[in-house]
Amino acid sequence: MPQDSVHININSGGVEKNTFDAIVIGSGISGGWAAKELCDKGLKTLIVERGRDVVHLKDYPTATKAPWDFPHRGREKLSVLDENPVVKKCYAFSEATEHFFVKDKEHPYIQEKPFDWIRGYQVGGKSLLWARQTQRWSRYDFEGPARDGFAVDWPIRYQDLAPWYSHVESFAGISGNRDGVDTLPDGEFLPAWEMNCVEKEISNRIMAHYKDRHVVQGRCAHLTKPNPIHLQQGRNQCQARSLCERGCPFGGYFSSNSSTVQWAQKTGRLTLKTNAVVHSVIYDDKKGKATGVRIIDADTKKATEYFANIIFVNAACLNSNLILLNSVSSRFPNGLGNDNGLLGKYVAFHNYRGSVSASYDGPMDKYYYGRRPTQPMMPNFRNVTKQETDFLRGYMVFFGAGRGRGRAADDGSEIGASYKEAISEVGDWGVHAIMQGETIPKESNHVRLSSDKKDAWGIPQLVVSVDYDDNDEKSFKDFLQQASEMLDKAGCKNINQGDSKQAPGLDIHEMGGVRMGRDPKTSLLNGWNQFHNCKNVFVTDGACMTSTSTQNPSLTFMALTARAASYAAEELKKGNL
Repeated sequence: MPQDSVHININSGGVEKNTFDAIVIGSGISGGWAAKELCDKGLKTLIVERGRDVVHLKDYPTATKAPWDFPHRGREKLSVLDENPVVKKCYAFSEATEHFFVKDKEHPYIQEKPFDWIRGYQVGGKSLLWARQTQRWSRYDFEGPARDGFAVDWPIRYQDLAPWYSHVESFAGISGNRDGVDTLPDGEFLPAWEMNCVEKEISNRIMAHYKDRHVVQGRCAHLTKPNPIHLQQGRNQCQARSLCERGCPFGGYFSSNSSTVQWAQKTGRLTLKTNAVVHSVIYDDKKGKATGVRIIDADTKKATEYFANIIFVNAACLNSNLILLNSVSSRFPNGLGNDNGLLGKYVAFHNYRGSVSASYDGPMDKYYYGRRPTQPMMPNFRNVTKQETDFLRGYMVFFGAGRGRGRAADDGSEIGASYKEAISEVGDWGVHAIMQGETIPKESNHVRLSSDKKDAWGIPQLVVSVDYDDNDEKSFKDFLQQASEMLDKAGCKNINQGDSKQAPGLDIHEMGGVRMGRDPKTSLLNGWNQFHNCKNVFVTDGACMTSTSTQNPSLTFMALTARAASYAAEELKKGNL
């Protein structure tokens, strides 16, 4: 829809009515945390969310449905798959979850290079859909760019974030063991899920053979044994149903909906504005700071402005880049804070292409119980303290073991008792391993605004130009070789290597474009996630990341957000913002 179709009715309701202490753009994992912390600090806070409201418990329509309750038993219709060539690739997209995903036709973007952009536009964002794996970054991850000479130096170190990791872990609820591995720091943990018997055997054999490699049980945002703080949130124990992406009626996993947004609402200081598509951040040249945000009503297309002293941009990585690039003024003609021309550049992601599968002659008289929401993992062992290979950085390895179930003959010859017996058989043990590889941020991997194509709200579409490079290929091949060797040493048979050939984006771990750093010439944000040249605007979602590490990023987003929000509230009270 052309921009002239948007109804201009600025400041509807009056400036005073639309003025808050703080505005948070987005209600996903980082936006929810920003709102919680700001409200806890006494600030009158507005969340602007471009999607619809999703209320915990009330708006999980498929959470308790059985397979036979769906018209197609949970499988998506062919017509829906045909209309959604990108989103259908996501593991969590199905007939049971499609209402939480952005549809390809409704929100187009331009793939200059193949990039699968998975989005969830609703209160809670993708926190309803994430895989919930949560690991702290180590000191080696924050020191990596300075040591290895890529990207720019992080303006913070692990010790700066450690107390904030503890803060968010305690509130969100993270299960795990205290493993004493310096490449994967311990945290504030609930009891861990247990490895099954084969996973324990394989782990012990790998660690006996490789003294520098550690296999630990996966850490995840699930309440194995709720503490009082979780019960105060109205959440309870995870039931190991493995239906998480439908929304959890138990609040067993962490989401903005079940946790931070509800908590902020209970303070009485949160206002939630839904169906509010953010057009731009407003910058006042005379005041020398940002004063608010302009939104377009998703339904009426009417434009309205909201004002605040503090603005947190948490629209998820690529959308945060889009909003900031579209936030132009006479002071910032190329996007908010973009004096150095780096806004939208140095976007990175995680490389998931590699996989290895095998069989294992495990105990045939043993099985396992429940649908555990995590699996064993091995923190990065490549180039940790010094450069040791012909590629930079490394990868984390996830692996698991399981047994297949029996099945009846395809010809339908088995019925009654023979059918029941056939499907009750338990198959052999199988093992799988996947990589989560660090990619190196580079200037050519970028996003920018389209010069001629706009969306339904008159906002330029995003052009995404992000790809793998030679470093990613080398890391991928090293994983295949090392994982195959490790499984062989552990006694696995029939080892097969795989390449998913998936495009960047399907990892759903995009990071960068508004990176943190020490020097305003080479970065956009300082060590408190503030723009170097616009101190009252903070970016704490994936867009702020200087590098990607090999660990999952969401816990770090949470910790960075809580730290920055606490700092912002203190600075506001001091009169510095």
